[in-house]
Amino acid sequence: MLTLVTGVTGQVGRRFVPRLLQRTAPGDTVRVLVRDEERGAPFAALGAQVAVGDLLDEKSLPAALEGVDAVVNIAAAFRGVPDEEAWAVNRDGALALGRAARDSGVSRFVQVSTNLAYGAGRGRPLTEDDEPVPGGPLWGAYARSKGEAEAGLLALHNSGHDGESGEDGRGMTVRIGTLAFVYGDGDPHLAQALQWASSWAGHQRLQMVHHADVAQGLIRLLYAPGTAAGKYNIADDAPLTAVEAHQINGVPLPPGLDDRTDPDPWYGIVSNLRIRDELGFRPLYPSAWTARDAGAL
Repeated sequence: MLTLVTGVTGQVGRRFVPRLLQRTAPGDTVRVLVRDEERGAPFAALGAQVAVGDLLDEKSLPAALEGVDAVVNIAAAFRGVPDEEAWAVNRDGALALGRAARDSGVSRFVQVSTNLAYGAGRGRPLTEDDEPVPGGPLWGAYARSKGEAEAGLLALHNSGHDGESGEDGRGMTVRIGTLAFVYGDGDPHLAQALQWASSWAGHQRLQMVHHADVAQGLIRLLYAPGTAAGKYNIADDAPLTAVEAHQINGVPLPPGLDDRTDPDPWYGIVSNLRIRDELGFRPLYPSAWTARDAGAL
């Protein structure tokens, strides 16, 4: 199987590709999509093929997809970029890649998304069947564009190159991996979380997932047999409180944490039961404390 991976120079992609290469069976190949050859050199040294292209340049995608069996789309314009860039990369680029993949005969497309796309809390852990509800402190172009990409890609599920239903079994299966707050392996994201946690209530929670478990979850979505589309939350078992976020970063607690109230206690908190029950996922690091004890932060 030949798998194309995008977004490989980002925090998630650069940690995912080496783990995917370790997992590939004899004869399997990983190809990375980069904007220039130099960016692909570290992955080529690990044994990956390198394709030069850009999600925002649709004409470059067919060549990158030649002979490809599966796609893992990790590419994203994260929070802090202009809204126009977020929409262009997260929605328009993802959908362009999805259409090009379908037209190239790709059989499986794994899209990486975010739990922020659910929006406001529902008074319980969010499940994959929940529709987006605008709201929450991190709602914005990033979350909205990721949510619209999910919907658009799932609409491509099992459609052939002509856009018709793939009843002949040659359509493209689409699976969505919805990530919680990603950390670990030296990712500065954990320290950066304090920019939000410092103004939260002390008991306010952040749903987490370690890079090793991101890779485990995405690989399960990539290789699990079957042609059913699906959305799967990829998260650990123990959200981190604002107090714990400071403790695990070794930072003193700022004044006022104990005086604040959490306005939406279930914001961003997701259930991982579907991926556990259907794909056998078990977090290698069930909590950030487990990762700390293992020296994996």
